[in-house]
Amino acid sequence: MQHKNLLIENIDGIAIVTVNRPKVLNALNIETLEDLNCIFGEFASDDAVKAVIVTGAGEKAFVAGADINELAEQTVLSGYEMARRGQTVFRNIETIGKPVVAAINGFALGGGLELALACHIRIASSTAKLGLPEVKLAVIPGYGGTQRLARLVGRGRALELILTGEPIDAVEALRIGLLNRVVGLEDLLDTSVTLLRKMLSNGPVALRLALAAVDRGLDVDLEVGLEFEASLFGILCGTNDLQEGMKAFLEKRAANFKGE
Repeated sequence: MQHKNLLIENIDGIAIVTVNRPKVLNALNIETLEDLNCIFGEFASDDAVKAVIVTGAGEKAFVAGADINELAEQTVLSGYEMARRGQTVFRNIETIGKPVVAAINGFALGGGLELALACHIRIASSTAKLGLPEVKLAVIPGYGGTQRLARLVGRGRALELILTGEPIDAVEALRIGLLNRVVGLEDLLDTSVTLLRKMLSNGPVALRLALAAVDRGLDVDLEVGLEFEASLFGILCGTNDLQEGMKAFLEKRAANFKGE
């Protein structure tokens, strides 16, 4: 299926999704959100896709926010529905069960930063700028930014970014834990691919359940989270992959995991 505002490439099981609206700094309009939702729905059931990288076209922007023209037309009801739709799309990305890296090649503002926050890992070029400037337009982040940012960097730092609306550079974003790594723009995709290949050398079922354990654990109390972790640990103990992993370790060879 064609996705008008996305470029899709598959490199040895790693899908690279490029938001392709460079003339408007890859701004997220409703059509692009639907494209993202559609392609991630395809990835979820496609065994040929083991992991995903999300990036933006050009060197200026990852995604520089939502489409202001669309935002200006919203009413109370349609604004609520717009926010809920964006939240659903990003939640589908977050819960795909496969590692997703945001390769942030420039501005990641508003909805762009919210997209990056929905990815599991964030790697940025040294020239990237990140922020949630919505209050400057008398609105708030609506695609999960107020929730994910606070969970990631803490209440105080999140509120400073949200209430000032001011962007920060990649070095500061790395310092506060918003980013995992900062690299030169020329190394951004290679670094993302290398990291994902390292992850994909591990047991695929274990990767999926580890993502689920962390995701659910953030939203429940410790005891519930521990119980959920134990149940997933038990499930993995019954897999062929675990037996292969143990055998490979003892035989001092690379494991041949099959996702079973």
